[in-house]
Amino acid sequence: MNSIALKVALRADASTEIGYGHVKRCLALAQALQEVGAEVRLVSRALGVDTRGLAERVGCAHVFLRGPSGPAPQPDVAVPAHAHWAQVDWDQDATETAQALRNWAPHWVVVDHYAFDARWHRAVEAALSTQIAAIDDLADRDLGASLVIDHNYAKDHRAKYAGRIIEAAHLLGGPRFALLGPSYARASRYEFNATVRSIGIFMGGTDGGNLSSLALRACREHARFTGLIEIATTRANPHFEVLNALADCWPPTTIVSDLPDLAGFFANHDLQIGAGGGATWERCCIGVPTLAVAAAANQRAVVEDLASLGVLATIEPMDDLNPVVVGRALNQLMQEPGRRQSLARSSQQLVDGLGARRVALWMSADRISVRRACMKDAQRIYDWRNHPTTRAKSVDGNEITWPAHLAWLQRCLADPNRMLLVGSVGSIPVGVIRLDRHDQDDVAISIYLDPGLHGLRLGSALLRAGESAMSADCRNFVATVLGSNTKSQRLFAGAGYQSVGNNTWRKCASEQERGNPSPCSD
Repeated sequence: MNSIALKVALRADASTEIGYGHVKRCLALAQALQEVGAEVRLVSRALGVDTRGLAERVGCAHVFLRGPSGPAPQPDVAVPAHAHWAQVDWDQDATETAQALRNWAPHWVVVDHYAFDARWHRAVEAALSTQIAAIDDLADRDLGASLVIDHNYAKDHRAKYAGRIIEAAHLLGGPRFALLGPSYARASRYEFNATVRSIGIFMGGTDGGNLSSLALRACREHARFTGLIEIATTRANPHFEVLNALADCWPPTTIVSDLPDLAGFFANHDLQIGAGGGATWERCCIGVPTLAVAAAANQRAVVEDLASLGVLATIEPMDDLNPVVVGRALNQLMQEPGRRQSLARSSQQLVDGLGARRVALWMSADRISVRRACMKDAQRIYDWRNHPTTRAKSVDGNEITWPAHLAWLQRCLADPNRMLLVGSVGSIPVGVIRLDRHDQDDVAISIYLDPGLHGLRLGSALLRAGESAMSADCRNFVATVLGSNTKSQRLFAGAGYQSVGNNTWRKCASEQERGNPSPCSD
């Protein structure tokens, strides 16, 4: 285990043009990183939005870069399409970011900014001797990051980023890694009702196109909806006063602003109308039927794909974004309770609210620690061991009863030749490793993870931690791995074990003395 706290800097901006989404998903990751014991700082430029207040709300330190002193640089064909969002040249931003972080010396810099490409990544990486992670979903420019996080849906993320990322880059792609705040994992889910009693509208924190007003008109003028409409926005919305005046014309319509999160707002209404940005995954997690529109060009593919999967509804044609078309689609959806129920079910199955935790665990896997299990761990170990995913890869795949499990755990804890360890990263338990001393030379090893945390480098880290916890006079480690369990085979092979036949893998003293090879992806 690495005893030095992981330091992570998050570089993102918010403005009327950029919106709030990049900062919001960075702060969701910040909270997950804090949960695994990391120190986190948000670095943002002063572009008219109180990012410091947003960071302080979640207990994240904040570093301001000074606002632009002149007109935004004029981009040329060699820079990203959104380069003007930064309002300074990329090299100036890279220099100022590195200067602001040099004394702190972060292990990672996570950048969530469409304005920056591989040149920015390489410059900051070299200046700070750090690792770079990029949060992206456009795949429209070269990325120099060693880790790329794209929580949008795509049929093949590797194909999406082909030629755009470095060969050795790790890619965490899809809604399994949706960067939502921790409240979403534990929030109440929407309870389906066949009748649409109320409608929620959220078109992003700034809503520069005033789509909230468009959606309100669609509801009242064209869908003829007379129930409660609640619109969520922020005071950074340049149309805030216009929206309030329009709401007064069509009661019952209420405006709520600057909510710390929207989980309750999404769960409180039978239908949501929203833009296809980051809030899409928040709605999916809560499981509320949604009519989504593409508020920006980069949202179109996401909305189209999710509509084809039956996760949300959208308008047709998508380019014809006006109150009449939205009202028509809304009216149709209100009259189809079966379809709305199907949308709610499919969306909730796509996002569980733990995506930010998964990213944080991937980044901090080498900081895993182990402790001896106790009876307080009984329920957790029971749930992990009895999960279908674990049983499918176990030598004994039968389901275990609770009384049998308790008796087994008591025997384990009392046996001097058996060590049962729980692995954790920060405050998050991630898996179990059992070591049974058969004789002076051989120790049998068995390992399994929280079924929701596979593919995050945790298996190899837990294996190394378990081996280190065993006494120094241990000569050999032995594991039994089913022939069909190729992932575990790669795990043990990557840790220096060799197959010796009959589903047995062995690591002898000579292999241990050479040190552990690089961990594989598990």
